[in-house]
Amino acid sequence: MDLSLKSSLDHFQFPHAPRIFQRLRAVFAVALIGASVSGCGYNTIPTLEEQAKAKWADVQNQYQRRSDLIPNLVATVQGYAKQEKDVLTSVVEARAKATSVRIDASQLTDPDKLKQFQEAQSQLSGALGRLLAVSENYPDLKSNQNFLALQSQLEGTENRISVARRDYIEAVRAYNLSLKTFPSLLWAATFFRGNKPMAEFAANEAAQTPPQVKF
Repeated sequence: MDLSLKSSLDHFQFPHAPRIFQRLRAVFAVALIGASVSGCGYNTIPTLEEQAKAKWADVQNQYQRRSDLIPNLVATVQGYAKQEKDVLTSVVEARAKATSVRIDASQLTDPDKLKQFQEAQSQLSGALGRLLAVSENYPDLKSNQNFLALQSQLEGTENRISVARRDYIEAVRAYNLSLKTFPSLLWAATFFRGNKPMAEFAANEAAQTPPQVKF
């Protein structure tokens, strides 16, 4: 077969072959670069940052769960402990203050904001402890099924808060460590210069103690 004729036939059968090979080479190069970047730790900082933010969202979720339970708890106690207005009022006020202090993920690098949040939640924990102690003076309240159910849920919520805080503390520790240690330190000094260490949740002893349950 004549060579010129063969070349013409090949070109007729695969007119876009050169372009296809170029695209395949580009895709292969991108995949190779992506695998290299991932393997050298480039993704470590953003991955740990997102994990810490997710843990903080869980902390807020558990505090919100406690806040949602409080109106029912107060209403249940109010029917029996009519004379304990000061305690009930302090719980309502502490809940209002605690729900007014919020921190979104972009504010986790601000230690003052986190401290403010922590103090508001600690005041609410103290008010709840006093409210539950009131039940000792009201035998009918102690045997009320609604009160017992709410109290059980509240106790479970306090435990969930403790676990969520612990998970957040560990996630922040890992993230902050990635900003200071090799090899992620190199990425922190180049591509992630805007990333700052997150504030650690240094809860005080009172906040870590669930409201005391007495009968």
